[in-house]
Amino acid sequence: MIATLLNSVNRLLSHEDFGKFLLRVAVGGLMLFHGLHKLFDGVDGISAMLVAKGLPGFIAYGVLVGEVVAPILLIIGVLTRPAALVLALTMVVAWLMVGLDKTGALDKTGAWAIESLVYFFIAALAIAFIGAGKYALGSNSAWR
Repeated sequence: MIATLLNSVNRLLSHEDFGKFLLRVAVGGLMLFHGLHKLFDGVDGISAMLVAKGLPGFIAYGVLVGEVVAPILLIIGVLTRPAALVLALTMVVAWLMVGLDKTGALDKTGAWAIESLVYFFIAALAIAFIGAGKYALGSNSAWR
């Protein structure tokens, strides 16, 4: 009886392409909020951090690629794997810029201080490996 119930649940939830779609929308949509904030309010704070580290401030505009363009591509399912890699790389840069000293720390609620960076990094890598699935605007598999 338990095996029958488990088989029924497995058949009911066996929709891998829909799971890929949900993952893309969740990761892309949540990251897009970070990017839109920077798009509307500017990247001056990031630019100042870069300059303080001896890097050119204009590099800060790259965050718009990683946090606006790449998430939109993930959501719509176009160039999904490259967009996911761009997002993962953006999280590595964010960790190097603001999270390196927090890697071994907990925040005030007891959570890992860099857990959202790690979440986005791992989820973006997962999307890069599994691809967009069939629920994507990319018309052929090369563009998904």
